[in-house]
Amino acid sequence: MARHLITSALPYINGIKHLGNMVGSMLPADVYSRYLRQRGHDVLYICATDEHGTPAELAAKEQGLPVAEFCAQAHDAQKAVYDGFALAFDYFGRSSSAQNVEITQHFARRLNENGFIEERAIRQVYSPADGRFLPDRYVEGTCPHCGYDKARGDQCENCTRVLDPTDLINPRSAISGSTELEVRETKHLFLLQSKLQHEVEEWVARHEADWPQLASSIARKWLTEGLHDRAITRDLDWGVPVPADTWPELAADGKVFYVWFDAPIEYIAATKEWSDAAPAGETRDWKSWWYEADDTVRYTEFMAKDNVPFHTVMFPATELGVREPWKKVDYVKAFNWLTYYGGKFSTSQKRGVFTDQALDILPADYWRYFLIANAPESDDSSFTWEHFTATVNKDLADTLGNFVNRVLSFSKKRFGDEVPAGDAPGEAEAKLGEQIAELLAEYESQMESLQFRKAAAALRALWSAGNSYLEEKAPWLEIKTDKDAAALTLRTAMNLIHLYAVVSEPFIPSTAKTMREAFALPDDTATWITADEARALTAVPAGTPFTVPPVLFAKLTDEDLEAYKERFGGTEG
Repeated sequence: MARHLITSALPYINGIKHLGNMVGSMLPADVYSRYLRQRGHDVLYICATDEHGTPAELAAKEQGLPVAEFCAQAHDAQKAVYDGFALAFDYFGRSSSAQNVEITQHFARRLNENGFIEERAIRQVYSPADGRFLPDRYVEGTCPHCGYDKARGDQCENCTRVLDPTDLINPRSAISGSTELEVRETKHLFLLQSKLQHEVEEWVARHEADWPQLASSIARKWLTEGLHDRAITRDLDWGVPVPADTWPELAADGKVFYVWFDAPIEYIAATKEWSDAAPAGETRDWKSWWYEADDTVRYTEFMAKDNVPFHTVMFPATELGVREPWKKVDYVKAFNWLTYYGGKFSTSQKRGVFTDQALDILPADYWRYFLIANAPESDDSSFTWEHFTATVNKDLADTLGNFVNRVLSFSKKRFGDEVPAGDAPGEAEAKLGEQIAELLAEYESQMESLQFRKAAAALRALWSAGNSYLEEKAPWLEIKTDKDAAALTLRTAMNLIHLYAVVSEPFIPSTAKTMREAFALPDDTATWITADEARALTAVPAGTPFTVPPVLFAKLTDEDLEAYKERFGGTEG
């Protein structure tokens, strides 16, 4: 089986993330990782908190904490939420790790040796009111290209153009709001991306046909506009230090690498963190996943569209310039935005649901299923409480949950605590088996191609097939005239429940575990269902003890809907 390296965009250290962040990177990466593991592949899913940059410094200052302590606490808080969502990272690291310092400095030295880093004196925005140089993202103003009035000095969120602070119209400090800004001279290191343009173009050309149109079009747009040399250091107190053995003057000035340079390298560093954290007696070879791994590892990245340029153009340029055989991404799964009633999520405006709040309301599986079933793949998608409620009630409570409950409850009431025997399978069961095998193949196909909405639809179709079979056979009527026929129907339906438990695990792992544990199968080691097993539906034989689990999914009421909208807002953005 193949080795699959999977990464998702690093969540920034400031604050708990909203549902859009979850569905745009970490959750689909987890669903895909779980699926691949079930199919027998060797999978390594790596993520980390992105901890450097001015926002972390400012947030720490606001809380009266040293920045390192603030980041440590914020990392733990985020990790707790991701654990609550059952994200099965193999390792969730930190970009402030010693491993990232080591590897980032190594990359910088190699780029410098190869002629791709240059020291330049530049004029940079300084805010006397704040008493500091302002990093690009902490200069705000109006974008000269699209007129967006909240553009940052590094990039316009609205049109995605790369900017310099001096490009902005009516610039102001994002810290104090002061418009009394000066431009002073300071020295920084620049990555000469312009010298790597042709190599990046060739590399993208070899891969873009396989990527989703969203990822390839963004990468091509950046290349068409041309790669520009970009500063990779900043005047900050927090970050990966510029190595003194290579740039003593800049190191003495306290320069650190810019977060956009060190954050992608953290994917490699977090893998080394995973390796270094191996328990006694276990050896983990981190480098085999990243170095000279083109023929042995398939690398898939998950990210929202604003991160695509960094991972399809800028980080590949870095890796190419190092002139070492580091693994570059094979497939970029890019997502559009999840909006809240058509507008942006906003903490200050009490608009939208954040991941910790979501878990306070309902268990993770409710959110996991809804978000993946409505993932913003081909275009933006909008979260509304009406849509969420309807999806939970129709798909989870009625189609899956009610099927499980009524099959097990009815069988327990009429046949006791063991799976009934009944007749041998007949024409209806043969027809059902063929249908299930076909639907399972469709589900597998969509998962393999990372089409998550279509995969969710295929999974839903599998669940619906069980309900259709149950309605056709109607065991509550069969039992009145043919008890063995009713027993066969219920036994077949119980085998469907077991099949659902196995194949639904990537989407709803907690519920899948509950369904699977309903049956006392001592040798139940199945990680997936073959087509022949789907046709036969015999994994749970007659005589197997079972229990009726609690209600899997509670239906949401109109009162619930109104309460959610009142708490979080529920109007068009």
